[in-house]
Amino acid sequence: MNPFLLSLPRLFFGLVTLVAVGWQLSIHVRMGFDVVNFFSYFTNLSNLFAAFVLLLTGVHFLSGRASSASMDRLRAVSTVNMAVVGIVFALLLRNVDLGALLPWINTWLHYVMPCAVVLDWLLQPPRTRLGGRQLLAIQIFPIAYLVYVLARGSAAGWYPYPFLNPANVGGYGGVAVYAAGIALTFFVGGWVLLALGNKLKRSNDG
Repeated sequence: MNPFLLSLPRLFFGLVTLVAVGWQLSIHVRMGFDVVNFFSYFTNLSNLFAAFVLLLTGVHFLSGRASSASMDRLRAVSTVNMAVVGIVFALLLRNVDLGALLPWINTWLHYVMPCAVVLDWLLQPPRTRLGGRQLLAIQIFPIAYLVYVLARGSAAGWYPYPFLNPANVGGYGGVAVYAAGIALTFFVGGWVLLALGNKLKRSNDG
């Protein structure tokens, strides 16, 4: 698909996501919630990153420039993160009390954006072939995030997700089981999305 034609949807989804996250943040601030806690949710971080990548690529292609290897790598990280956001929410958090999270923002961040970002990846596959090195690089952010959550949770007594709280899952052994499952989702999901991207690239080149 012509990258230029995808630019306007990218700008739209990126801007709406910024509005959604900002709106929810304003609600949390008015209710006296910790701002650091708000930005400790993987969903919020991943959506903000996805919005940044969509806006960057949207402006980039509107200006008539071609894709680059660095942009392909950014899109790969964003796509895998958002795919996992959608999968984990559907499997583990769909029936969890979301507190002050507005329903339309919940739908946008957990359903609409994961689908939109994955579809964007498939409609415009990477121009460069992405392999094992990129797949490993994709794992860096979730690993760093897990270390941060456990370290801060141990110090502050607050965890963004119930399955990362040792008190809810029978200790750190339970957390390790959930973490291993999510890590596997990142690895398999990343492999599938990169493989699809490479296959679609070859089809377009052929």
